[in-house]
Amino acid sequence: MKILILCTGNSCRSKITEGFLKSIDEKLEVYSAGTKPADKVNPFAVKAMNEIGIDISNSIPENVEKYIKQTFDFVITVCDNARESCPIFTGDVKIQLHIPFYDPADASGTEDEIMPIYRKVRDEIKERFNIFYEENILDPN
Repeated sequence: MKILILCTGNSCRSKITEGFLKSIDEKLEVYSAGTKPADKVNPFAVKAMNEIGIDISNSIPENVEKYIKQTFDFVITVCDNARESCPIFTGDVKIQLHIPFYDPADASGTEDEIMPIYRKVRDEIKERFNIFYEENILDPN
């Protein structure tokens, strides 16, 4: 099973999702990319994932162009389309899904004010992708 997670900057929500899916099933081939990749993974996303024992600190934001010629079982966009333009994947994909999440990178304030927002989005991603995994990977019928 090969899955591509897409977002604009590929520094937060898509990296959290990639890390989470890899942690629940090592047989999955999970990748993430963005249309305008950031320079590095968001440090608050790294910290939020470390809190639950998942290390995404060595992950590097990548451009979706790298994956256009590959085939995927699922391509999933995680942008909150109320404020963002989600990437469209034009490569070979069996199923495209849109599972949007608020962008915690929009949070401002002190670390103590920002981290609860990252934790909330992380937990929402974890909950939603547990359901995705159960419905689409474990029991696809």
